[in-house]
Amino acid sequence: MTDVIIRTEGLTKVYPGMDVAAVDGLDLAISRGEIFGLLGPNGAGKTTTAGILTTRVIPTGGSAFVAGIDVVRHPALAKQLSGIVSQQNTLDRQLTVFENLYFHGRLFGMDKTTSKKRADELLGAFSLSRWSAASVYALSGGMAQRLMVARAVFHHPAVLFLDEPTAGLDPQSRLALWEMLQELNATGQTVMLTTHYMEEADQLCDRVAIMDHGRILALDSPANLKRSTGADTIVTLKVSDAREELVRLLEGLIGVVEVRVVGTSIAVHTRDMDHVVPRIVNVADEAHVEILDLGVAEPSLETVFINLTGKELREV
Repeated sequence: MTDVIIRTEGLTKVYPGMDVAAVDGLDLAISRGEIFGLLGPNGAGKTTTAGILTTRVIPTGGSAFVAGIDVVRHPALAKQLSGIVSQQNTLDRQLTVFENLYFHGRLFGMDKTTSKKRADELLGAFSLSRWSAASVYALSGGMAQRLMVARAVFHHPAVLFLDEPTAGLDPQSRLALWEMLQELNATGQTVMLTTHYMEEADQLCDRVAIMDHGRILALDSPANLKRSTGADTIVTLKVSDAREELVRLLEGLIGVVEVRVVGTSIAVHTRDMDHVVPRIVNVADEAHVEILDLGVAEPSLETVFINLTGKELREV
């Protein structure tokens, strides 16, 4: 267990006035040096889990440890071991970019010289040096997020927690943040992130736990989770009508692993795309069903989630 840096045992949280647990008996072990993702729709329990681990939420039951420290019994010590980037912009508007870092170091007990050196070092590493004396109001969304990550790792935390780190960012800023997190992880930084972006978890995470209703439905590497679907291709159809009849016919095709109705579409899981796609078109034509749109893609983490729950990943 020496390599386990985050551990929960039977972790539970029931908010007052709610009959359903936000986190329901969660058992989790995260290794030192991992980028670990909690993936799921809004309300799955991701943010509550992160809130407990970062001492912002008190659990109803169970236990949670960060670097061997019980986060409920010793919250102050647990906070010293954690770097936190929340969904909201929590930068101090009264301070400059440099001061947001410098005073963070001072709060963590660094002397003036050490804190100034560390602030200058991180401003350079996060490409923010030219904005050092600027107000945080001058920063774009992506730059502000970079500054919050720099502040979170300022005191060399054991774990960097990020809650929906790229929510609201433009694609360019999102990619820049991904690269930054990968660079941090390459230095040995353990990262735990919550996200509902399947691509984000797929690109960044060594392992992913897919959550819904406070429970873990699946936990493995993104590659292994996608292989668990049993298909190498997902063919998605939008048709005019007669979906039920077409689903019945498609299920009988050779090479088809599974057929699902997802919203207004039909998802056909197959191991033999080259042969199955023409068969799908022929079957629809023979059944006098018009195909309005046809898409082909590899299985994704969203595919895994749909297989487990029967609903789309981004569904609330």
